[in-house]
Amino acid sequence: MEVTIRRSEAADAAAMARLMSHPEVLPGLMQLPYGSEEQWRARLADNLSPGRSDLPLVAVSQGEVLGSAGLHPASPAIRRRHVMHLGLAVLPSAQGKGVGKALMAALLDYADNWGQVLRIELGVYVDNERAIALYKRFGFEIEGRQRAYALRAGRYVDSYAMARLHPNPPRWE
Repeated sequence: MEVTIRRSEAADAAAMARLMSHPEVLPGLMQLPYGSEEQWRARLADNLSPGRSDLPLVAVSQGEVLGSAGLHPASPAIRRRHVMHLGLAVLPSAQGKGVGKALMAALLDYADNWGQVLRIELGVYVDNERAIALYKRFGFEIEGRQRAYALRAGRYVDSYAMARLHPNPPRWE
């Protein structure tokens, strides 16, 4: 499958609403059900506004958005500017076909070579084995288990806190 990775645009709002509310994708995310196209349009526009350091990406094949991933500042605090949060979602029909891998590679290239990012953090539900395996392949490590982290479909579920440090931080020669 040939996949193109690009920065998301406001025009992707409908595709993002479909992806993030897909019944097989939603349980793995911290999103609420019934997200609308208008909400996504506003969120995408906000992420793309001048001065923001977010990197929202989409994976596209034959004009269809198959996945989304992003890096977002962990905090506005000066002492945490080197940290970003990572989020990722892939349509079930595109899972296992290299879409998540392509999105991760693009995010980490940006973080390691352009974004002055030393640490990337993420949360993943402990039962999301496919995502955990992907993150581990890219150097993320489990740093802890967060018990009863989030309410999902009427039950509290645990989450792993995972992180990756830059493998070769830049230095002045």
